[in-house]
Amino acid sequence: MNLYDVLRRPVVTEKTMIATDEFNKVTFEVDMRANKILVKQAVEKAFDVTVMDVNIMVVPVKTTRRSQKSIRIRHPKWKKAIVTLKPGDRIQMFEGV
Repeated sequence: MNLYDVLRRPVVTEKTMIATDEFNKVTFEVDMRANKILVKQAVEKAFDVTVMDVNIMVVPVKTTRRSQKSIRIRHPKWKKAIVTLKPGDRIQMFEGV
C-alpha cells in the first residue's frame, strides 16, 4: 500500500479541535487496511512532523430501522487514527479552524 493511500481525510469536529489545541493530537480517517506503523510513516512523510504515538480504532456501522425486518446501513464502518505529535510540532491545516 502506498503511504499516500493510508490517510483519507482529517476528522474535524469540536472534540478533535480541543484535542489538537490542548494535547497536540490530530485525528485522521485512514484506510481499513492501515496499521499503526503505516499511519506513523504516512503522517511523518506527508506533514514533516515527528509522531510520538498512534491510536487506531474502528468506528462501527450506523444503521436505521424501518420496520422489524428492514435494517438499512446509513454509514459503513470506517477506521480512524489519533496521532500524538511531538511537543512543538504542528500541522498547518489545523491552525485557525
